[in-house]
Formats: sequence, structure tokens, C-alpha cells
Amino acid sequence: MHINPLPGIAIGHTTLESSGCTVLVCPKGAIAAVDVRGGGPGTRETDLLEAHNTVERVHAIALCGGSAFGLQAAGGVMRELEAAGIGFAVLGPDRPGPVVPIVPAAVIFDLLLGDAHCRPGEDAGASACREALAQQLFDAPAPPSTQPKGLNAPKDKAANSQHETHYSSNIGAGMAASAGKLRGGFGSASVQAGSWQVQAHIVANPVGHVVDPSTGRLWGAPWMDPVDPVAYGQLAGLESKLNTTIGVITTDAPLTKAQAKRLAMVGHDGLARAIRPAHSPLDGDTLFALSTGDGSGVSTEALLSLSMAAADAVQAAIVQAVVNADAGFGLESYRSLRCKAS
Repeated sequence: MHINPLPGIAIGHTTLESSGCTVLVCPKGAIAAVDVRGGGPGTRETDLLEAHNTVERVHAIALCGGSAFGLQAAGGVMRELEAAGIGFAVLGPDRPGPVVPIVPAAVIFDLLLGDAHCRPGEDAGASACREALAQQLFDAPAPPSTQPKGLNAPKDKAANSQHETHYSSNIGAGMAASAGKLRGGFGSASVQAGSWQVQAHIVANPVGHVVDPSTGRLWGAPWMDPVDPVAYGQLAGLESKLNTTIGVITTDAPLTKAQAKRLAMVGHDGLARAIRPAHSPLDGDTLFALSTGDGSGVSTEALLSLSMAAADAVQAAIVQAVVNADAGFGLESYRSLRCKAS
């Protein structure tokens, strides 16, 4: 399912033969935070995002395949943003001078699917950044929110109707993602929280299962058609258990940096609903949070509502990544094993 990103943010992908990168660009800057829960993270510029550190706004987030090699893609993003005059103004906003784009990044391990030497570098990062910058959606009206089915969804055919239109989640950093025994991918979801929207853009590449092996039903969407549990049980899965789920939660609510941190933290609840086990020693699960607001902050009650929406959006985005993946690289997919309701 395609959704438009929030105003102030655009998304670009570079898809390689067996890897890729996905870049969220925010030219005017966005309040940012991060929460790392996995035991084997691969990240860049995450210390900068702690609430006690100085810089509050970032100009892009890079989600990359290629394991630690993929962190090089962020350099290409910086290059493109600098050329466009986007970044932290060293001498202040009212004086000409150099700019330093702030580009945190996180990577997934995907080296065992396809060619291990096919991984995103600076050129891939630059290409994804250019695609995002070319979209000119930054100040467009806010798109209508889509409440993900499943948060109290009925078990009927309507709950599965969205999957009749073919859309592949194997783009950008989700190109060679795996999800337990199945192929993973890149997924997005949007949830309304009062007058604000919360979106999640997730690369689902976990060690853990996204399917209950005993029933074939998705942990994150048990009302949807199951996969064949017998066929699923016979799948071998990957030889190595090195993975990671990464992503970005975005909102137009005017969060402070500390409140953005809380959003990133609670977003992991959605990850744990959709993946079992989550946050394992073999994952590097990392969620960023971005706010396009003015940083003035919201009330505790509003933050609670936003936090609930963040968890729901992450859960739904992981489901979208899995159900829209195609079989490939020797892995079956939800689509290929799905038992359609009669």
C-alpha cells in the first residue's frame, strides 16, 4: 500500500539487484530522536539525537541494506543535500557559509541474499536523495490518514481486499529483506491521532517470525488470510540468523526532542506485536522518530495518544512489508503461501 509522506518529508529509493537504500529527506529539518533495541545495531549519528545533545533537527534519515558497508550511502545523501544548500548553517541562518547536512542512518544485514558485494554506497544514497528531492511534495496538503485494518478489524473478506492489487514491497532497503522464513520488505502505514498524523516507514528484516507457526496467521494481523502452516513449517529459512528491522516514525505534531524519543521508544511496542521474538541479540532493531512541527511540545495526554498511534503504525507497516513482498532469493513469501478465504 502506497501512502504519501507527511508535508515536509519526501521518500526516495535506490533499488539494486540484491540490496538498496531508502532515504527520508526533510529539507527544512525535523526534530529527531532514535531508540535502539536490538543486540547488533549498525548505525550512524545516533548519539547526536540524544536529548542532552545540541543539534535538534536532521535533514534526512538513511535506511540501508548492505550491513555496515551500507552506512557509506549516507555520505552520498550528504553530498546531494549540501549541493542543494540544505543542512546545518555553520555561521547561522542569516549569514552565508558552509552547511553540514545532518544524516543519521541505520542498516540491515542482507548480505546472504544475492550477491554479498552488491550493497549501497555513496552513489546509491545520492540517487535516493535526488529522487526524494525531485518529488516536490514537501509542502503539499496532508494526505488522508489510513487507519490500519487490524486494530480491531473484523475477520472478513474486506480485511484482505487491499492485497488484491499487486504492489511489491521489495524496493530500496527492502529489496533483499527477509522476515523469519519469509521474504520481508519495506512497508508504510499512517494513523490519525487527534488532529495529527503518525506514519511509520519500516524495513522489515527480522530474525524472528512474523507468522505464528501453529496457525499460519500473521502475528501483527491475525484476522488476515493465513499462510499454509504445513508448508510454512517445512521451510528451511536462512542459514545465518543475522537480520534487523529498522524504520522511521514521522508526525506533524510539534514534539520536543525528548517527546520524539518517547515516540521512538513506544514504536517498538508495535514491532514486538508483529515479530516474535523481537529485539534479539542477532537483530539491530532501530527506530527513528521525526517531527515536522515547531518543537514547542504537546501535552502529556496528547503524547499518550501519539504513542498509541506510533505503535499501531509500526505494527501495520511491518504487516504491509510482509504481505506485499514477492518470493525471491530462494525465499517464499506471504503471497506465495497465502490460503485465500473462500
